[in-house]
Amino acid sequence: MSKAAAELAISQPSVSKSIADMEHTLGAPLLDRGPHGVEPTPYGQALIMRGLAIFDELRQSVKDIESLLDPTVGEVRIGCTSPASGGIVAAAIERLSGCYPRLSFHVVQGDIVTLQHYLHDRKIELAIGRGSALLSDDNMAPEVLFDDRLVVVAGSRNKWLRRKEIKLIDLVKEPWVLPDTADIAATLIADAFRACGVEAPRATVSTDSARLNAYLLASGRFLTVFPESMIRLSAKHVSFKVIAVELPHPPRPVVILTMRNRTLSPVAKLFIECAREIAKPLAAHRSRPASQPIGLRSRTST
Repeated sequence: MSKAAAELAISQPSVSKSIADMEHTLGAPLLDRGPHGVEPTPYGQALIMRGLAIFDELRQSVKDIESLLDPTVGEVRIGCTSPASGGIVAAAIERLSGCYPRLSFHVVQGDIVTLQHYLHDRKIELAIGRGSALLSDDNMAPEVLFDDRLVVVAGSRNKWLRRKEIKLIDLVKEPWVLPDTADIAATLIADAFRACGVEAPRATVSTDSARLNAYLLASGRFLTVFPESMIRLSAKHVSFKVIAVELPHPPRPVVILTMRNRTLSPVAKLFIECAREIAKPLAAHRSRPASQPIGLRSRTST
């Protein structure tokens, strides 16, 4: 209570009275008082959770006003999967920061389920990643940007880049850098190998570190699997090459996730429009399959 009073620059009795007034108005105790201090009751926790949303909206309103006064200034909070961070998210940030150097971008990584939790908790304004059957939350507004497929990738000095008519079975015993087995991407890669009647390769290195992955590929010894979009969008920055081997795996949609009935900041809208522009050539490169996942709407097909 004394810390709250100091933070608010008011007296401790004033804080106590304000809480007592709220408890009287709501008809429920908000704090449990004990010898070691106070902690929220379940009623207090409920008030805190809704209060976070209120204060988030107030903070966002200030940012909106700042953006309206100067639309080239502001911050956007983005969540993305690891492949998207090195592909479309990096490409959009590069393009926008070149046009609007006073914009700032706060980016967090996670799997698509974690990103949905971040959206609910207002930690991010939008998320980008591969869509899946997990996108069944009615509060989410998914938008398909393009379809992506997996490709086998190596550093520019790898011996397999000089060979033709390669089969997956030829690569199984090579050193591989792969996602952790608990990762959804690891399951997709294993399924792609099994579709060819080939057991998935043993991971020489299991990691989600993009930096370690890039370092090992640059040695010329290791192979990995990346989304095709990541290679196409980062071609001018990295020396990775796609090996001429077919990886039978159906393309999957890359989506932007936002919350329904939640107003986006002007900077978030700007970011989404930029991502759509970058996605257009990727969408044209690979058309949508007939079986589009339920709940996803493709901007490119409307």
